[in-house]
Amino acid sequence: MNETAADARPADDQTSAQGAHLERRWQSDVIVDLIKQFGFPYIALNPGASYRGLHDSLVNYGGNNPQMLLCQHEKIAVQIAHGYAKATGKPMVAIVHDVVGLLHATMGIYYAYVDRAPVFVIGATGPMDEGKRRPFIDWIHTANVQGEQVRHYVKWDYQPGSIEGVPDSFARAYAAMMTEPQGPIYMCYDAWLQEQPLTAPVRMPSYADATVPAAMAADAAALAKIADRLLAANFPVLLAEYVGRDVRGFHHLVELAETVGGAVYDVNGRLNFPNRHLLNLSMEKNIFCEADLILALDTRDWEKPTHIIDRTKRTTRPLYSPTCELIELGFGDIGLSKWSMDFTRMPDCSLRVLGDTVTAIPQLTALCKDRIGRDAALANRIADRTAGIASRHDALFAKWQEQARKGWDASPISLPRLAHEIWQVIKTEDWVLTACTLQDWVLKLWEFDQPYRHAGRALGTGTQIGVSIGVALAHRGSGRLVVDIQPDGDLMFDAGALWTAAKNKIPFLIVMYNNRAYYNDWEHQIHVAEHRGTPVERAYIGQDIASPEPDFAKLAQSCGWYAEGPITQPTEIAGALRRAIAQVKAGQPALVDTVLQPR
Repeated sequence: MNETAADARPADDQTSAQGAHLERRWQSDVIVDLIKQFGFPYIALNPGASYRGLHDSLVNYGGNNPQMLLCQHEKIAVQIAHGYAKATGKPMVAIVHDVVGLLHATMGIYYAYVDRAPVFVIGATGPMDEGKRRPFIDWIHTANVQGEQVRHYVKWDYQPGSIEGVPDSFARAYAAMMTEPQGPIYMCYDAWLQEQPLTAPVRMPSYADATVPAAMAADAAALAKIADRLLAANFPVLLAEYVGRDVRGFHHLVELAETVGGAVYDVNGRLNFPNRHLLNLSMEKNIFCEADLILALDTRDWEKPTHIIDRTKRTTRPLYSPTCELIELGFGDIGLSKWSMDFTRMPDCSLRVLGDTVTAIPQLTALCKDRIGRDAALANRIADRTAGIASRHDALFAKWQEQARKGWDASPISLPRLAHEIWQVIKTEDWVLTACTLQDWVLKLWEFDQPYRHAGRALGTGTQIGVSIGVALAHRGSGRLVVDIQPDGDLMFDAGALWTAAKNKIPFLIVMYNNRAYYNDWEHQIHVAEHRGTPVERAYIGQDIASPEPDFAKLAQSCGWYAEGPITQPTEIAGALRRAIAQVKAGQPALVDTVLQPR
């Protein structure tokens, strides 16, 4: 989770006092009571008749509080909730319409699961009573156990059979969703059940009964073993992926690294460690060649940074030596999917310790401090190692600064030049980056000094604009400038999301990463062509976004945004950014379309 200011919702004349329009109660009112009781801040949805009873209760019984955010697609609704959770650690509700809406939402739900984001997905079905179904439409929109669509990539799903089963299952779903490792859940409510009068009181869960269980504590003896091996190592590397999901984890990792003099490699599932900290050697894979101990901290994606990867032959080779020890501290195979392969290859660890890094890292740090305090020679060795890592860190950033000058004045614009131009304009602002790191050039040229600066790495194509809107929503009213470096192919999947941001008054800055191609896949075709000896110059076919080139500025303007571009000259970027930021500060989302080199 990333630290953020409290939400400041703009005035909305669509809200009203709870129950202001009602003379009687309906069963769907109970769901609204639960949404309010559990403190959900927003509801993202695309409307559907299967939950028309709940929708009316939200509007009239609930007074549109929490505020409903109208989305153009169910996947976008889930992704907004996903981004909000990444930025705050707090869940939103996303509501999706019966079978077809859930089918639309599945990709968003799957990525929330892969990214360990708590999203409370509400759906509807039926009526399950065949006698209450309208001809044809209610039949094709009703499924036998609808949750099976998503069961393999949610933490729990349930469809209560009566209104009496709604409160208990709601509370259980909330606790399951928020228990680490977190993830989405799916609650399905029968359409006929929603629309029935509430004829008797329904027992609601008390807040005390609905709290999330305490964090999983690591075994004390196992932590002592990790401390011993960390301090005995000549060159330990701390590998972190989800430590920064909690704002405390960011600071805890700094303290641990400084205590043991360990190099840190941030996998960037969340922002786990300040990039300019002298112990940060992220993106320098050669450090694993020297490592005699790798401590994986809440890390699933351990193999990619620690291995040489041949993309053509699909082979990997470890960078670390056969004598290097691997230790895992985190959630291990808790929540292991029986369907998705997101669990990745199993590391050959000498020690696996189950425990939440939020509590385990401070305990480990304390153990190490105690040992170091009683051993002057060890303290000196750690100080020397720290100085050596700091020197390498400085050299690394100096090298990147030099590399960034290549093609500095080129048109289309180079990736590092765009990263530099954005940084020069925003570095005096209290800024937040949503997802894309511009092939890591922003991590090489900017300064990520606070845990809220970045919500974590980008996910697959067709995910970023929705997640970015959620991050921007989380910071709305905080005074922070939210920046989305937005890939063009990703936006073409979900262009309607631009309207959603304008409609719901979510101001942020989009800078288009517009290389007019699905270049990641284009690059794969280049590798295959080189391997097979087929014409490399034909690799663009079925990959380029050209003839015609989308006009993203006009597209954004048509959805109520301020927009400029396309910009092809690097000298024109700064002025356009400043004009756009002025509009964002005035409350309007803004887009600057910059045309970049493919790589």
